[in-house]
Amino acid sequence: MNNPKTVVLAGASGFIGGYFRTRFEQDGWQVLAVGRSGADTVRWGDHDGLTRALDGAELLVNLAGRSVDCRYSQRNKAQILESRVSTTAELGRAARRCSAPPATWLNASTGTIYRHAEDSPQSEHDGELGDGFSVDVARAWESALAAAETPSTRKVPLRISIVLGPGGGVMRPFAALARLGLGGHMGGGSQKFSWVHVEDLYRSALFVHRRTDLTGPVNVASPEVVDNRELMRLVRRAYRVPFGLPTPGWLLELGAAMIRTETELVLKSRWIQPQKLLDAGFIFRHAELGNALQDVTGRQA
Repeated sequence: MNNPKTVVLAGASGFIGGYFRTRFEQDGWQVLAVGRSGADTVRWGDHDGLTRALDGAELLVNLAGRSVDCRYSQRNKAQILESRVSTTAELGRAARRCSAPPATWLNASTGTIYRHAEDSPQSEHDGELGDGFSVDVARAWESALAAAETPSTRKVPLRISIVLGPGGGVMRPFAALARLGLGGHMGGGSQKFSWVHVEDLYRSALFVHRRTDLTGPVNVASPEVVDNRELMRLVRRAYRVPFGLPTPGWLLELGAAMIRTETELVLKSRWIQPQKLLDAGFIFRHAELGNALQDVTGRQA
């Protein structure tokens, strides 16, 4: 019997990390989890343990980072940035000490690195980076990966769009608004909504690992982008809500302050084109948002 392939999975306790852990195990991988709980294989700060876990592993996937579902206070901003940059740097130091480091290192990044775009899609080749706190975090995150001295390891930042999946938290505010009768468009309604089903995110990670010709940042988003009006129409359909009043920007700002989050999730126009994946022949299983939402909610139209 062949020994299982080993993946070191950092940030395995969150929604995406938990899904990845289950899917890797289903596919026959040995998963070594890195985190902050006693259930993880290795704890952050255990430098020798982290090196042992990485030495001989085939793949490293880093999803670690504090949730951005919060108000952007100075304290929260510092924690969001530090949780991404410091963990990436720690993995880089551990990998450098390995005699047989992982062949591939997939490090989470974010499609929010691109500018607010309603006029054209943003691909890896011609996308324009934006500005503001979220973009600064994304730049620092990718810079920490680039700075890691691991010459025998292929390092790929995955610029991930908004992830949808059963049990995922991103749909909760949309569903709540729809059920309250406020499931109409948000703000102007023309802002784009780039997304990816968590299963396609997992499949794309394996795809990038196997395709050693893929280098540099890789956008991970469904090619079927919708605007906010269409998003909310599909949300209403998925939750079987017949109508929804629009929510103006000022009301969204007030509501976000009340529930201690930011409006960037719904007001920034993300139009992310996964050109490298498409050119390499990757096929999305959940390319259409309506069907993806039905899968996420467990409801059929």
